[in-house]
Amino acid sequence: MIQGLIFDKDGTLFDFRRSWGGWANRVLQELTADPALQGRLAAAIGYDPEAQDFHPESPVIAGTAPEVAGAMLPLLPGLSAAQVIDRINAVAATARMAEAVPLRPLFEALRGRGLAIGLATNDTEAPAEAHLAAHDLRDLFDFVAGYDSGHGFKPGPGQLLAFARANGLPPAHIAMVGDSLHDLEAARAAGMRRVAVLTGIAGHDDLAPHADVVLEDIGALPGWLDQQ
Repeated sequence: MIQGLIFDKDGTLFDFRRSWGGWANRVLQELTADPALQGRLAAAIGYDPEAQDFHPESPVIAGTAPEVAGAMLPLLPGLSAAQVIDRINAVAATARMAEAVPLRPLFEALRGRGLAIGLATNDTEAPAEAHLAAHDLRDLFDFVAGYDSGHGFKPGPGQLLAFARANGLPPAHIAMVGDSLHDLEAARAAGMRRVAVLTGIAGHDDLAPHADVVLEDIGALPGWLDQQ
């Protein structure tokens, strides 16, 4: 019986391409006014500015802010890692997220089932809190963890196990819902059910071998839960 759900954020709650393409463009503009350097920085993080799309191996998809900054730092000799991370996080906190499905009614329905709800993201905690608040969702989440919250980051299981402890639930009664292999690997390591969704960059064939189920988006969760 599923008693709790813990969600990834980017590519799961929010459509990845529609949400983070604008963020990437703003970060590049914040870091340099030189179009040629912007192009090299975009390539370093696996981003195509014209298509506003990401390469499947882009560190933006499932990496942390330090990992994204680390990919660009060799091209930014005048800036420190801390300065680049600060700019990444500042732009992220105000990035306009595109909901994968209408979120408030879905999460109200999930809470109505008596489920504990959590968020585990490799984003920084402050932008994650800002994104939930901007979409009127924060009151529906029992637990929020970013890579900097003290529980580690995915694909490690620390965030997921912290959610289980915080809610007094056995990991086997929790499902992790995410769009990337990092999410599914974290769920496996934590001993949780693995639910993949297709609102990120990875496709069905990438995720299916590692998931208990692959759903089009999180809007299909109530139907899946009814079958458990």
